[in-house]
Amino acid sequence: MTKPFKRILFTGAAGNLGRRLRERLHEFADIVRLSDVADLGPAAAHEEIVLCDLGDRDAVMRMCEGVDAILHFGGISTEEEWAPIMQANILGMVNLYEAVHKLGIRRVIFASTNHTMGMYKTTDLVDATMPPRADGYYGVSKVFGETLSRYYWDRFGVETVCIRIGYCWPEATNYRQMVTWLSLDDLVQLLHRALAAPRVGHTITFGISDNEGRWWDDRHAAFLRYQPKDSSAQFAHKLPQTVDYPPADDITTFYQGGVFLHNGPKYKP
Repeated sequence: MTKPFKRILFTGAAGNLGRRLRERLHEFADIVRLSDVADLGPAAAHEEIVLCDLGDRDAVMRMCEGVDAILHFGGISTEEEWAPIMQANILGMVNLYEAVHKLGIRRVIFASTNHTMGMYKTTDLVDATMPPRADGYYGVSKVFGETLSRYYWDRFGVETVCIRIGYCWPEATNYRQMVTWLSLDDLVQLLHRALAAPRVGHTITFGISDNEGRWWDDRHAAFLRYQPKDSSAQFAHKLPQTVDYPPADDITTFYQGGVFLHNGPKYKP
């Protein structure tokens, strides 16, 4: 079977989501180059493995050589102290896009997050044209990534699809997860659409399955033709069937960021 790409790069391959996606990426390319700072184990026949610190500019340049497209899932993926977020998600993003620009790579799929707009209320319907409202340092770093990728499109023509990924775990267990859940199969489909679309420019899309009670309006990315097949409705029977109103001062129920609002920024000078 002819595959869309000869070689693609997948950063963050040792992360929670990266490990689950790894076995699916052979659908996209003859060779999948996997990268992380953590051990990735042995490479399969269709894989290459490159250990790389995103904060190391020269190492990032070498990591990106010879690839046709990049799935950028690397970096810090939760709320953390500012220093590691700055190193991986800010400096690492600059290093990656400078390599993409200098090497002539035309397409990046950037794993952004729903936490770029976590301070919108759960009664709001958010779309990609609305100003970001991050709920912590992690969300702020992903807003930076979206902005940086737009700069490289506007100035240099590097195309990027930013996917504001929802709750991508096997099961949803509470109301917020029911609204934001994204199945792995649907994510793989969305990645395929983002890679295969002939023109994407700079696009922000929302990574969710076909769930009820939506917070996000994805009409501005409708041209990708992403049509989720799964729904969190399959987990409804696992949620408590009795009404239990949260405390009036529980901010995690007012804002889309949920429990990330409990974490709060962690700055150590």
